[in-house]
Amino acid sequence: MIYRFRVILDNDTDDDVFRDIEIYKTNSLEEFHETIINSFGFINNEMASFYISDNEWNQGEEISLFNFGDESKETKLMSSIAINQVINNENNKLIYIYDFLNMWVFLIELIEVAEEIKGINYPNIIFSKGELPEKAPEKKFESKKDGIVDDEDYEGYEDDNYY
Repeated sequence: MIYRFRVILDNDTDDDVFRDIEIYKTNSLEEFHETIINSFGFINNEMASFYISDNEWNQGEEISLFNFGDESKETKLMSSIAINQVINNENNKLIYIYDFLNMWVFLIELIEVAEEIKGINYPNIIFSKGELPEKAPEKKFESKKDGIVDDEDYEGYEDDNYY
């Protein structure tokens, strides 16, 4: 069985930028990561993570490309998790972030489960729309309480006192 995903650049413009990708459901998330970066023309020299998501695109549990060495928490790695371990009937969405400095954010949704077609090499990019902008779209981060994060959310954290 293969999964067909739509991988959409999360931007606030009218320009749609996405790729439709077919991949074996048993491929690792690391293989999915490599397919995504190749389909968008990235070089594969930056950190990346997948995040489990719900239907409202809330960011959940992280699955990292590398272990950052934080032994106090268990790190889930892309190389050790198959796609079908995180994608199922209840959960069909992921958030993917590439390059944490520039924050390329992609929304990933399972669009179909299908039978493998003989003669096709998977992973397979079946449709491509739009080109990446020169720089990652800016993101507005929201606090859980009431919207846009502002200085009031960080009272007491003066630049000189933050150690």
